[in-house]
Amino acid sequence: MRSTLFAGAIALAMTAAASAASPVTTPSGLTYTDEVVGTGAEAKSGQQVSVHYTGWLDEGGKKGKKFDSSRDRGQPFGFSLGGGQVIRGWDEGVAGMKVGGKRTLLIPAALGYGARGAGGVIPPNATLIFDVELLGVK
Repeated sequence: MRSTLFAGAIALAMTAAASAASPVTTPSGLTYTDEVVGTGAEAKSGQQVSVHYTGWLDEGGKKGKKFDSSRDRGQPFGFSLGGGQVIRGWDEGVAGMKVGGKRTLLIPAALGYGARGAGGVIPPNATLIFDVELLGVK
């Protein structure tokens, strides 16, 4: 019985590892990884989307200083996808997600805040990392 449970646990762990998403890099330079693929409606340009997110400065491919989080505020963030209301990396990176999905976005400066930075919080030419969860689409 014990060996059966152990073998089952190993098989489950191997399946989870095998199904882990590989990073995808788009022609624009955005890199995203689906941490969880949602099962709901797909986000498309022109729709209102609602997300929870946390943003960090990239420090050599790792999450550095956290600069913003809707989760910390306890309030989801909504925007019109593809409408230019957010940085280009978000418009591109949220498109195609399904409700319930969680995606990590690695956004180069050209798709973020560029040479100007933002509000003294994001330095010029910063690469950004966002964890985004798609809560809903309309």
